Order: sequence, then C-alpha cells, then structure tokens
Amino acid sequence: MSRLENIARRIRNCRRCPLFKSALNAVPGEGSSHARIFFIGISPGSTEDKTGRPFSGRAGKFLDSVFKRLKIDRKKVFITSLVKHHPPNNRVPFKREVLACKPFLLEQLKVVNPEVVVVFGRVAQHYLKGEPVLSDKQVINVVHPAAAMRFPNMRKRFFREISVIKKKA
Repeated sequence: MSRLENIARRIRNCRRCPLFKSALNAVPGEGSSHARIFFIGISPGSTEDKTGRPFSGRAGKFLDSVFKRLKIDRKKVFITSLVKHHPPNNRVPFKREVLACKPFLLEQLKVVNPEVVVVFGRVAQHYLKGEPVLSDKQVINVVHPAAAMRFPNMRKRFFREISVIKKKA
C-alpha cells in the first residue's frame, strides 16, 4: 500500500470530528503521487459526498473544462480539499473540523511534494496561510471554481489567477 493510499484509508476511517456521521463517503483526494501541481478546495460538496471523488460535481465539471483549456491532465495533478467529509447543507466547515482534517492534508502535501499548490477560495487560503510545509512551494491563491462558475466578475478573476499555472503543467 502506498503512503497516499494509507492516508486515504485513515481518512475513510476518521472519527476526529462529527462530520463523518452525516457524510456518505470520505473524500480523501485523488491524483498522481508525483504531481507537480496540487489543488486544494474547501470541502466536498453533495456530489463529492456521493461519489467519494473530489471536484466531481458542477464545480468539478467546470474545473475539468478549465483543465482542458489549459492542457492539464487531471490524472497528473493531485486534487483534494481542506476538509475530507461533506459539511451538512454545504455550510462552511467549522474551525474544529478544519483542524481535525488539516493533518491529513499536510501529510498528503509532504508525500506528493508538488512544485505548485493552488488553493481555491478564501477559507482554504485562511487556514493554509503561513503553513511551513508550503514555505518552499509556489502557492497560487485562486477564486473557488464554484464562485467562478456563478459570477462573471469572479470568472474573469479566476481565469486571470489560474492561467499562471499553465506554464507549470
């Protein structure tokens, strides 16, 4: 079993916070263990909760179209989120939930050891700011794909921010 598979197994069995009680599936993340680019969202949505896969809902389909546009192979990157279980009613995760999941994310970052870390949304950006594991990485803070999908002004900003990674893919 690889180190990433071991982390995923531990995430699926995690009981550190109450989110597991209402979630259908944990969403550990997926992608290459040698990814040069590592994407971090906030938390799984309802589709992700059903599938157990990150960014598999509407925002994920939007992200896939962006990957296609930037010629990024989703299988060659790593995609996960700050929180590994779906918060009820798509609410923002509570601080204690983030702190319960954060060690898994930091461990994933150490294992993958990407060159570039793309952080989606202000919540994830807030909790990862100043994190030592990111000190030698290029960190790119980007509008969350769900916001870019819904709001034209956010979409323009999203494309401006994410286009920086095209050279890294």
